[in-house]
Amino acid sequence: MRFTAIFLLLTVFTFSLSAQETKIMIRAKAKDAKFIGSSIGGAKIIVKEAVTGKILAEGITRGSTGNTKKIMQEDWKRGENLSENDTAGFMVNLNIDEPVFVTVEAYAPYNKKQARVTSSTQFWAIPGKNVLGDGVVLEIPGFVVDVLSPQTHERISSDKEITITANVVMTCGCPVADGGIWNSESYEIYAVVSSENGKSQEIDLKQTDKSSTFSATASLEKGLYEITVIAFDPGTGNSGLDRTNIIIN
Repeated sequence: MRFTAIFLLLTVFTFSLSAQETKIMIRAKAKDAKFIGSSIGGAKIIVKEAVTGKILAEGITRGSTGNTKKIMQEDWKRGENLSENDTAGFMVNLNIDEPVFVTVEAYAPYNKKQARVTSSTQFWAIPGKNVLGDGVVLEIPGFVVDVLSPQTHERISSDKEITITANVVMTCGCPVADGGIWNSESYEIYAVVSSENGKSQEIDLKQTDKSSTFSATASLEKGLYEITVIAFDPGTGNSGLDRTNIIIN
């Protein structure tokens, strides 16, 4: 009987120290915009043991960018979730038997290398203590800028004007437009055209008849040129750029 009682006590004690499932929601949110989800390829999330660097979980945030009205147009209240059931995130399921100090890294927007930002934080993951709702939110600043024309290494005759066209969106993919929620009239969107002899000029880009698309024309002499399209928001500090190289002959 004594042996049985000791065995039962040890069994209970061992069970109490067994690993517990711990759920942690991880999200990436564009600065001054919405959550980063499936529509732009998501954010790559990596969860590591802070001390050893061992990867505990990794994946891509999936889902929608969230409710525009709630995130961008309504006043936020303390303790109120900005996310909804379908809002983009990555659910981490840890099986841990003791508190673990973790590092969480977000690489976003993951499919846009010229705009990809690394954001990270650290916290204690506690066995059985779930972190749900908005969860852990990492901020991703910047713009995604894509030069649409001229094309890389395109050859253009010196007797023709070149058209510089770029697509500019927030890091969540949200559209930038004159008078829009993300109002391009308050942004600086321009091209820096640099020649091989070191001379450069700035050219302001204006919105075309399509939101997020900005364009301008220029005349260039023969030579090799690098074109850098830059977007900058003086209000938030968001910035982004893309580059291409062309030949004028």
